[in-house]
Amino acid sequence: MESVSILNADLHCHSVVSDGTMTPEDLAARAAANGVELWALTDHDEIGGQQRAAAAAHAHGMKYLTGTEISVTFAGETVHIVGLGFDADDPRMKQGLEETRGGRGARAREIAAGLAQVGIKDAYEGALKYVGNPELISRTHFARFLVDIGACKDTNEVFRKFLTDGKPGYVPHRWASLRHAVQWITDAGGIAVIAHPARYKFTANEEYALFTEFKAHGGRGVEVVTGSHTAAEYVKYADTAREFGLAASRGSDFHSPDESHTDLGKLPYLPGQLTPVWELLADRIR
Repeated sequence: MESVSILNADLHCHSVVSDGTMTPEDLAARAAANGVELWALTDHDEIGGQQRAAAAAHAHGMKYLTGTEISVTFAGETVHIVGLGFDADDPRMKQGLEETRGGRGARAREIAAGLAQVGIKDAYEGALKYVGNPELISRTHFARFLVDIGACKDTNEVFRKFLTDGKPGYVPHRWASLRHAVQWITDAGGIAVIAHPARYKFTANEEYALFTEFKAHGGRGVEVVTGSHTAAEYVKYADTAREFGLAASRGSDFHSPDESHTDLGKLPYLPGQLTPVWELLADRIR
């Protein structure tokens, strides 16, 4: 398999196993139809869809890397760390993800209580209707419920009005630590990647601290080309990758045909002069 920057690799997307709306099988079919050559399913804090995703990828002639997206708390913000190419049967990884998921149920009930105070009743039961895996109930499921009852016109409006800091449905969550997330991935034979770095509301100093600490813990990659980055941000994080000696990843962060503005496999290719993360994972590609 050619390990070059112009490979159509999509190493970040979500299925019904977390907060996507499509099955792993349907995602694989969509990715293959869009020309994806190397694929990874990266459900939030969950690896339950990995065998299905790998089998579906192979059925469509795609190469596959195991994946997950772990939520961590860093400098008071939620940061996402993508793990790629790990052993999906690793017991420490499984246990760590299970503990990370464990906080979601209580948080969801608190979100519903906050929404009830502003007149939106039964939001917990409403959100559950959109959840493939009740352990992974998230703000996205509440957002879909609020759109469907007409409280907002789209999920972006829900987040702005109800689910961000200072709004009635906002409840912070303590996730895994950066060190633990990187360790679980690395100890299971994979590579840790900082997901969509432009999305975090960090100062330049905080961002520098994130990259420095991530690298010190053994993190080896950063998403340069991803669905939420602008063209200018591709350039910025290509520079960051070079500055910190990190490999570059590429992924759409696709969740749903109705919600995601970037489809599977439809991103620009990685900029040149970067080490694609799949070069470091050549022996983990199946």
